[in-house]
Amino acid sequence: MPHRAICFVIMPFGKKPDANGRDIDFDELYRDVFAPSVEAAGLAVIRADEEKGAGFIHRLMYERILLSEFAIADLTLLNANVYYELGIRHAVRPSTTVLTMALGSPMPFDVGPLRALPYGLNDSGACADIPAARAALTQRLMDARAHRGIDSPLFQLLEGYDAPPIDRTKTDVFREQVAYSRQLKTRLATARAEGITGLDQVRDELGEIDATEAGVAIDLLLSYRAINEWQRMVDLIGRMDKALARTVLVREQQAMALNRIGRDKEAEELLTSLIAERGASSETCGLLGRIHKDRWRKASAAGEMMIARGHLRQAIAVYRQGFESDWRDAYPGVNAVSLMSIANPADPGVRELAAVVRYAAKRRFAALPDYWDHATLLELAVIEGRFDVAADHLADALAVLDEKWKAKTTLDNLIPIAEARRMAGLEVAELDAIITELGRHAPQPD
Repeated sequence: MPHRAICFVIMPFGKKPDANGRDIDFDELYRDVFAPSVEAAGLAVIRADEEKGAGFIHRLMYERILLSEFAIADLTLLNANVYYELGIRHAVRPSTTVLTMALGSPMPFDVGPLRALPYGLNDSGACADIPAARAALTQRLMDARAHRGIDSPLFQLLEGYDAPPIDRTKTDVFREQVAYSRQLKTRLATARAEGITGLDQVRDELGEIDATEAGVAIDLLLSYRAINEWQRMVDLIGRMDKALARTVLVREQQAMALNRIGRDKEAEELLTSLIAERGASSETCGLLGRIHKDRWRKASAAGEMMIARGHLRQAIAVYRQGFESDWRDAYPGVNAVSLMSIANPADPGVRELAAVVRYAAKRRFAALPDYWDHATLLELAVIEGRFDVAADHLADALAVLDEKWKAKTTLDNLIPIAEARRMAGLEVAELDAIITELGRHAPQPD
């Protein structure tokens, strides 16, 4: 099935003699033991000679070694190709590589300490006990799915060693998956229109999420986000492959969902740990700023004004940190400007920062602007009291609004500005009209 995670098998092809002079039929071994074991573990199996892509065969093979979620390498023979490919795999993947070998096979010194799963061969070179070999390999693959330890000696021994980043979009393997991805996106778009029931049906059809191809799992996660199903996002992440769940993208989305369901302490811990590991980023700081902003709102509503002031200051500081980490992303910048404009007293640096944020937002218009670009200019115009300009930006934003939760985020930014203007005795009728119109496109309370 195309949505299954891939297990790439690295092994010799055809019949080859071993050190004892037996001819081993590796094609038969693949057909009778390896392929059924992979399928029993809930994964999709492929070997280099099965590639159907139109690209250069060596390129496809290297991409499979690098990108496949799982791999099996058979070390029965001192086969230079197998050992070379295993070395590449160990250089980029800390875990999920399973080693196998026939009993009695010699092991070179460099791989001697590695833990290979043995299987028996009879005098004719065939697998001596196919059911037992299948069961053992399936179990080892299930252990790999659980990520029960690092199997690459590079990652085990070299402190601070990290795999080089790989842009999947530039690979033939990625292009091979595009047709299916389009089908899935169409299916998920239809499911989103059906609401929770439709997405739950897709989720249930996928079966074991931790054995689902990473792109499919992420698409489903973001589809739940599109309809504000925050608890389902948290539940789905709990079922994901552990390595995928540890990625920056998924941890950020998990923090976002946790905050939306009131588990803000856990969300804050996730984001602060990300910053400690990877440094500040506009996305991570933007999400952390939202947590402090929500706490500011709650403290203000409860009349805890000194506590509210502290949360407001924290929110501004984190948003500014995010914007300063990447000037190209205006989102944390406009949030900082918005909060600075309603602080009491107002931050004197708000005009200067607003000009930089506006420049960042307009630079993005060189490409096709999205909702956030228009929403940024909308908020800046509101802060400056230019409501005729703000109305134009609102129209542009609504024209490209794809997920209602985004409108709710902008609404949450505009309402405090309206309240601050009202308390200062300023005109708010035009801003109230913008808020009312935006509210029509935001998720409605149950």
